[in-house]
Order: sequence, then C-alpha cells, then structure tokens
Amino acid sequence: MQITTNYSAFPNQVVPAAEKATFEYGLKVAQAIEGEWFRNYRGGLGSGAQGGGYAVNFNAYHTLRLYARGEQPIQKYKDELSINGDLSYLNLDWQPVPIVAKFVDIVVNGMSQRHFDIKAFAVDPESTNKRTRYAQELMRDVEQREMFEQLKNELGVEVRSPESKKLGLESPEELELHLQLDFKQSVEIAEEELINNILDKNKFDLIRRRFTYDLVTIGIGAAKTSWNKAEGIVVDYVDPANLVYSYTADPNFEDLYYVGEVKAVTLEDLKMQFPHLTDEEMELIQQYRGNEEYLRNWSGRNDNNTVQVLYFEYKTYHDQVFKIKETNTGLQKVLEKPDTFNPPENDNFQRISRSIEVLYSGAKILGHPLMLEWQLAKNMTRPIANTNKVRMNYTVCAPRLYKGRVQSLVSRVTGFADMIQLTHLKLQQVMSRMVPDGVYLDMDGLAEVDLGNGTNYNPAEALNMYFQTGSIVGRSMTQDGEMNHGKVPIQELQSSSGGAKIQSLIQTYQYYLQMIRDVTGLNEARDGSTPDKNALVGIQKLAAANSNTATRHLLQGMLYLTSRVCENITLRVGDSLDYPFTKQALQDSLSRYNTATLEELKNLNIHDFGIYLELTPDEEEKQVLEQNIQIALQGGQIDLEDAIDLREISNIKLANQMLKQRRKKKQQKDQQIAQQNIQAQAQANAETAQKAAMAEVQKSQALAETTMQIEQGKAQLELARMEQAAQITNQQMDQKFQYDMQLKQMDLQEIATREKFIEDRKDERTRLEGTQQSQMIQQRDTRTPAIDFEAQADAPGTPESLE
Repeated sequence: MQITTNYSAFPNQVVPAAEKATFEYGLKVAQAIEGEWFRNYRGGLGSGAQGGGYAVNFNAYHTLRLYARGEQPIQKYKDELSINGDLSYLNLDWQPVPIVAKFVDIVVNGMSQRHFDIKAFAVDPESTNKRTRYAQELMRDVEQREMFEQLKNELGVEVRSPESKKLGLESPEELELHLQLDFKQSVEIAEEELINNILDKNKFDLIRRRFTYDLVTIGIGAAKTSWNKAEGIVVDYVDPANLVYSYTADPNFEDLYYVGEVKAVTLEDLKMQFPHLTDEEMELIQQYRGNEEYLRNWSGRNDNNTVQVLYFEYKTYHDQVFKIKETNTGLQKVLEKPDTFNPPENDNFQRISRSIEVLYSGAKILGHPLMLEWQLAKNMTRPIANTNKVRMNYTVCAPRLYKGRVQSLVSRVTGFADMIQLTHLKLQQVMSRMVPDGVYLDMDGLAEVDLGNGTNYNPAEALNMYFQTGSIVGRSMTQDGEMNHGKVPIQELQSSSGGAKIQSLIQTYQYYLQMIRDVTGLNEARDGSTPDKNALVGIQKLAAANSNTATRHLLQGMLYLTSRVCENITLRVGDSLDYPFTKQALQDSLSRYNTATLEELKNLNIHDFGIYLELTPDEEEKQVLEQNIQIALQGGQIDLEDAIDLREISNIKLANQMLKQRRKKKQQKDQQIAQQNIQAQAQANAETAQKAAMAEVQKSQALAETTMQIEQGKAQLELARMEQAAQITNQQMDQKFQYDMQLKQMDLQEIATREKFIEDRKDERTRLEGTQQSQMIQQRDTRTPAIDFEAQADAPGTPESLE
C-alpha cells in the first residue's frame, strides 16, 4: 500500500509492463483521475472531463432528477415573488407542479413497453463455414430442382438432401428468407438461451428501466458487466452521477482510456473487500474526514462510518515479445519473453512482438492518502475476432453528447417548467386577492322609512329582509315632502373579480405547456390526453408516430446499452466455462431438456458471436403490415395460413419480404391450378365424347338385347299361361270330381237314411200292431170296453204320444 498526497498528470505509458504493474504507477493514475474530477471544486469549476468536475456533474444531474420528479427547489420562485426578501404578505402553496414528470413517464414507459428478442449470430470461421455449406447445399437443390425431379420421376432416385426435400424451397428468395428466419445453428441457440438466462438471473429488466430513466432524465445511462468465481457473470446498474471517465466526444464512449465510479462503502465492507488493511489503517481511515470534504456540497450530512472509494479501470498496452529459435533439426521453437527482451542479432533466433491492449483495475479512497488496489485486470473482455483489443467493463451511452456536454430531454424544458410554476403561483396570488360582491347601505334612507307597525327598520332588519327575500323598503319622498336621494337604501356592489387576469394566466400556462411539447416533440397524440374529436384516427396515429420519431435517439441509446451488455456477457461466457463451479451453475440454470444446448456449452468458448436486438414492431408498423395482409387476403393473393405466419414475424422487413414471396408463390400455384383445370376440362370433354359414343353402342346393344329379352319373355309368358291354364283345368277337373264324389256320397247317404227311416217305421208299426193285438186279446179276455187307440195315442204318456 502506498500513500499519496499530491495530484499529478497521468504517468508515461511508454514504459515496460513490469513498471506499469507496480503500485507506484497505479498511484499516479489514481492521482491523475482524482485531480481531473475533484480538484478546485470549491471554486465551482474543476478540470474534469466535462469541464465541471465531479461535484458539478453530480449537482446538475441531481437538479435534473428533481425536475423529473416534480421536486425542484422552490427558492428561485420565492426570490421571484418576494419584495426585498419579504414574503409575509403571501400565503401560497409553493409545491412545484409536476408537469415534467408526466412527459418523462410517457417516454420512459413507452420505451419500457418495447420488447425485443436477443439474437446471436455466430461469426467464427467454423460456424461461418457450416452456414455456407448448408446454404450452398440448399442452393444447389434449388437451382437444379427440375433436373432432380426428372431423375426421380424417370429413375426413381432421390438426389436432393433430406433438409431440402423437407423445406420444399423453389427459389433463391425463399432460401434467403429461410436462412434469415428459420435457420439457426445449435451453438447460436445455446448462446441466446445462455444470455437470456444470465439477464434474468441479474434482473436485467429492472436495470434496463433504471438506465432508460437516466437517458431521459439526465441524458446519459450506464451499466457494468463483471465476473467473479462466486457469482459468475454479474450485471450491475451504474449511477451516471458517480461516474468518472476520460474526455470523449463519442456518444457511445468507445474511446475511453479510463472509467470508474465513486461508491460509498461502509467500513466493514471495505475490510471484506480489502482484507490486507491493518487495524491501524482502518482506524486512520475512520478518523479522516474525507467523506465530509468531498460530499458536503450535495449530501447535507456526514457519515463517518462510510468512505467514498474510487473504483476505476485504466486502459494501456503491453508489448508481447516472442523468441523464435531454430533448432538443430531445422524446426522453430517459440518462447514468450518479457518486453524488455532485446538481445543482439543472432542467426539461431529472432525477436518478434505485437502490442495488445490491457486493463488495470484500481481502487482508492477519495481524499485519503491510501491506495487500496492496483493490479492487471483478471478475465479481461476481449473480442475473439480481435484479440488485440480489450473492452471496458463499463458500458456508457449519452445520445446527445457534444464536446463533453450532455443534453437530456429534461434539460430542454426546465426553463419552461419554471415559468409554468411561476404562472401557477401568480394564479394563486390573483385568486387570493379576489373579493366577494357586497352591498351598500344608506343609513339616512333607512331613517325616513316607517313600517307602520311600530317595528324599527334598522340596518340589521333591512339586511335580513334583503338577503332572505331580496326585497327592499324605501321612500321616494322625505317626511318634509322633498325628494329622497336615499330612496333605495340598499345597493349591491360589483367588485372586480379578476377574471381577465385569471384567463390571461391560464393562457400563459397553456403557452408554456405547448412550448414543452414543441421542444420535446411529445404532442397530445403521444399520450392521448386531449385528442381532437374532429381529427381522423389515421391523423392521430400519424401524430403519435411523429412524436415517437422525436424520441427515437433515446430508444436507440437504450438498445445500444442492452446490446453491449449482451456482447460483454457473450465474451465472458468463456470465463465461466473455464471454472467447474460456474460452469456447473450455468448448466444447472439452463433447460435440462435441451440436450443440444448443454452439448454446445462444451465448445461455446471457441466461438465468436455477433449480438443484435430484434425490436418488436410498434403499433404503427403492425398496422401497416396488417393492412398489407388484409389487402392480400381480400384479393385472394395469400391464404389464411400465410397470414398467421406473417403476423408471427417480429421483423417488419422480413415479414414484407415473406409477404411478397407468398404472394408470388400463391400466384404461381393459382396458375398451375388454372392450367390443371383447363387440362382436366379438356380431358373431361374428351372422356365425355368417348363415353357418349360408347353409350350409343351400348344403347343399341341394350336395345337388341331388350327386344330379344322381350320376345323371350313373351314366349315364356305364353308357355307359362298355357301351363297355368292346363293346371287350372286340371284343378277344375279335380275339384269337379271331388264335388261329384261328394254329391254322390250325399245321394247314397240320403237313400240309406230314407231306407233306414222306412225300416224303422215299419218296425214301429209292427211293434204297435203287436201291442194293439195284445191289448185286443186282453180286452177280449177281460171283456172290457172297446179300446180307442186314437185317443190313447193322443194321451200323454202313451207310446204313440211320445213318438
């Protein structure tokens, strides 16, 4: 550890690397930085990179942030309205009108809503060759597509590659779109997934919102990308008010040779970061009041438990020297030597060298004679395509930087915001001086009035009657009969309302508000606060688009910071892959289901990537694309599936190119379908004629066959009729025979019955005769009267009667 008390210029860079690595060299660098940014600040101006020093920048940024929050100091307004410093007669609300905050929120929130996709494009030789071979293979299949199809049709041999067969590309334009939209190497997918994962782990969305707010408010934004063994790749927000950097006129700060920031570090954190500090040194640091010396102008407090530490990076160069020695066998052996190696010429070896950029990192307590750290930076960020260059860990952007001076959106409107605040205060002052309307009471006029009921018409009674009923009692003549000049004892007084002044102040307020809109480009259509009811929707959107154009540089600054952070992450992936702990952490954080990504991580550090952001289109761009899609759909130039694919493309240029390709392809397809329809119609007509002729022949044949079948049918019917007639005749003869047999049987049965009846009657007569003879014999024997056989026959119970 070294002690410094004097400020000095930057040390000589044309010295050996061993001298640059010494603590004394780093001490001189720290002294020079501290001298540029913190010397002579008591006078208000320093020799810092922006001509105002650290304190001036801090105060300027602090003031702009207060304006952006609507919390700017009000002393200037009090000085404007006071009379010789006297404000005793004013009772005003001094709270600033937060008009600037509205415009800041509109821009910041609008930029934060713009989403983007991070795209990684491998530019190393291996990836480039792989992409070239893939494109050449597909181009060959596209150019020789007709010949390959003919070979397949004639010989049945498939010559095209499986990928080309799957894609079905038919033109070089379709191939170009495929390479831009769909083709992505596995190493590029791995890199994109890795970048998104690291950004999510570091909560980069919150960091992006913070430096976006800085770009709008103070005109400059910054972020820092670092690496350590414990956390891997770390992305931090950097407050531009704490930045120190070398002079630059580049808005992207690409030509810096030193950059750093001032941080308030507690004593315990300081001991953790620099454990080599002894107790005596810590005691000395705590007693030294450097914190108060450097921050009293803007802090308003002094905390002896914290110290202000300057962390910085310094870019210089090293000479890499190599000794090429020729062995006895004729081979050459390369040995790395220090840059002081300069032997005399020799036939057995030669000296070659190159210069490369290097970074040194240092830390120093501001206002304290102790230097904390100076060392060659570990894990320097180098583009693989250019290993001679080195990148700073800090990424800074100021879109409106000119000769070291930063301009912001808020700095343009602070004067108008002050006038709006003064107008607001004047409006309060006018309103406070306004007097309500009163009445004039003529006491002499009341004295001449007699109500006639004994009631005194005094001033109180007159005012009550006036305010309650609006009526007034008066006399035109006095009691002496003279003209009464106070015949209207109560008259209303019209006081000055101050309406003209209020209207004038409101117009002034609107004027300065419009001036803010004019100088920022944030018109009413940007936030839709006061849309014109008579304006068409297209005009309103056009005005909003013009407003977006006015703040396009801020959006580009935000995208630049984001892309540089992603590039630094890409360049530091190799550091994480070189250590087992951080490598395992990366693998665990990625999707385990994407095995291809995990495999590509093994070789990720040998690839070089170009990072770009694909910004999602805004509403106006989407509307133009959707209009083109609707026109193509209504004209039948594309299908619904094509429209769905087009809406999923975030790049408007590529979407329009695909739209043109799909329209062309649909047109060709429709032409092919039309030709196929014509051929099919002609073939259908020929087939119809052929079918008609064949139908005629078939008709004649069918007619002859039908006639023959009819004749055969007739013969068969006649034969069937004759057979049926014979069958009927036979049936009739059989039936007649049966009837005759039945009649014969009936006749025979009748004869038999009759004969039987005759015989039965004969037997009855014989029996009756026998009975009668017996009775007659009995009558003769008994000598009874003669028997009347007729009467006996009629008598009941006799055999004759029973019969």
